[in-house]
Amino acid sequence: MRFLKFLFITISIFLFFWLAYWSSDTFFEPKAYNYMVKTFTANKHGSDNIVLIVIDDKSIGRHRWPWKRSLYCPIYDYFKEYTKCKIIISDSIVTSNDDVVADNAYFNSLSNIDNLVVGMALSSKEYSDKHFGQKYDKDFKNKFAINITDLRMHADDYPFSSLAIFPIKYFNAVKNVGAITTARGDDGYIRVAIDALNYKGTIYPSIALRAYSYLNNNESFSITDREVIGDNTKIHIPTNRENGGIYTPIRFYKPNVSGGSYSHKTYSAVDIMDSYKELKNGQKPSINPHDFDNKIVMVGANVKAAATGLADVKRTPVSNEHSGLDVQATTLDNILNNHFMIEVYDWQNIIVAMCLMLLTFFIIRNCTLFLSISSITLLIVAYIVLCAIAYRYGFAVNIITPIAMMIITMIFAYSHRYILEDRNKEKIKTAMGKYISEDIMKSVVKNIDELKLGGKKANVTVLFADIRGFTSMSEKMSADEVSVILNEYFTEIEPIVTRNNGVINKFIGDAVMAIFGEPIQDKNHPKNAVRCACDMLDKVKELQTKWLKEGKPKIEIGIGINTGEAFVGNIGSEKRMEYTVIGDMVNLASRIESNNKVYKTNLLISSSTYASVRSIVDVVKISNVKIRGKEKTLDLYEVIRLIG
Repeated sequence: MRFLKFLFITISIFLFFWLAYWSSDTFFEPKAYNYMVKTFTANKHGSDNIVLIVIDDKSIGRHRWPWKRSLYCPIYDYFKEYTKCKIIISDSIVTSNDDVVADNAYFNSLSNIDNLVVGMALSSKEYSDKHFGQKYDKDFKNKFAINITDLRMHADDYPFSSLAIFPIKYFNAVKNVGAITTARGDDGYIRVAIDALNYKGTIYPSIALRAYSYLNNNESFSITDREVIGDNTKIHIPTNRENGGIYTPIRFYKPNVSGGSYSHKTYSAVDIMDSYKELKNGQKPSINPHDFDNKIVMVGANVKAAATGLADVKRTPVSNEHSGLDVQATTLDNILNNHFMIEVYDWQNIIVAMCLMLLTFFIIRNCTLFLSISSITLLIVAYIVLCAIAYRYGFAVNIITPIAMMIITMIFAYSHRYILEDRNKEKIKTAMGKYISEDIMKSVVKNIDELKLGGKKANVTVLFADIRGFTSMSEKMSADEVSVILNEYFTEIEPIVTRNNGVINKFIGDAVMAIFGEPIQDKNHPKNAVRCACDMLDKVKELQTKWLKEGKPKIEIGIGINTGEAFVGNIGSEKRMEYTVIGDMVNLASRIESNNKVYKTNLLISSSTYASVRSIVDVVKISNVKIRGKEKTLDLYEVIRLIG
């Protein structure tokens, strides 16, 4: 049963920690990731070598949407004829035919641009033209696929079943294609870029990777389980694998304005159109074409007005209205500048969390409460600082989950610690209660943090009880026999003392010393001491009858009681102390007890005690008693019986 209980508790704790880890990693870590990226990683703007041509509100205000495709021609012709840009990237897809004249103009314009990369889209849904894929898949592969060698251990297909339709003239006009598919997290945020997609056994690059390939003499790539490697440039793009896709965490840049849509320099599409017209008319252009020399130009739409259908707005860690065009630009920027976000693997995050949990547990087990809390607080702060530094240099590590696991470990460890301490305290109290009074033990436990040498003066009553002729009796008995008699006697006496609000301070051989009035506060301590003494004598008579039947020797006891002021508290050294009562009145109580032998009595009390108990006892006065150590004689009183 004990093993099954242990197994159940172990499994329960494991499941609890696993659930806590999973929930934290799933729900809270993404928010922490967003904050850390925005605060520490996105500390500079995107490269000046990438510029964005945006169909924006200004452009839509000039030319009502939807645009005929012929309106795009001045934009592409401007860059073809008047600039020396490295590459033009179109962050859009064309899936249908428009006006024949406009289409012909648009497709003819594109066909004259060799350094153009356009977008393609894959879908898990079938498009309306079911025959397109069957007809063009092979031709599409032959024309647009680039050399990508898949070296992954498990090269699963991404769940795409159809290719976005390319009108035949568009298909014939463009020369370079890359996927513009994005991947969103469960919370709708884009944090990773898709490097490549597997479609019907062929791996197609993203538009960013395709652009990089073009800029580097049609670079080929190899894909491993951890990275995309340029075969010639030897660039290493770190990746994560999910659902067969190949992902790279995006290292975002600082927006041009706080919470803005762009991290790269932007131009309005109509300004480019106006500049093209001005150049054609021999006028000075509004925008100098040489501003784009050796630049990477990306063209796309971003209009917030939903009615236009151009709201290419994404949620990212740096902005809730991040332009999809700028996201693609950021991905390309990362690749060109070897500027990546490195995500720590899950197993590494788990190891970090486990190490912090073990360290937390070790601190709690070996340090005081204040020191452990202080140490763990500093540990958490240090970990947060390290995480901030890591993010600053592009390393994404879990921050909330390890801290959450540390806090949960603290709860469990402190709970276990105090449950264990309570159990040990009870064991100690039980064990020590056999050596010292339970009441003294309670006082010690209650004031454990204030335990020190010293005490106070208090009015108390002290009782001494001694067995008559014990020494001669013990000489005739074995040690075991003596032990049996003493233990039985003390066992019967102790509850009598306790019942009368007294505390057995110590056993002195066959003698008992009891205190009344401290540490138990009792204003009637003289009366209770005398009642206790009478009860003790009655108990001894019962024991005499019992022992006589058992063939054991008869014993008699003598009791002496005194009341007065004494020092009560902890006596001894810093390492070893004893709670006791000392003073002349204690010595007097002991001397009074010894006079029972002289006067053949059983219970003698001092005059100070008698003054407090005269209403409840019948006594015989013994006058002018010479007490050893005292110059003056004293009056003692033999208690005959209780009367109240």
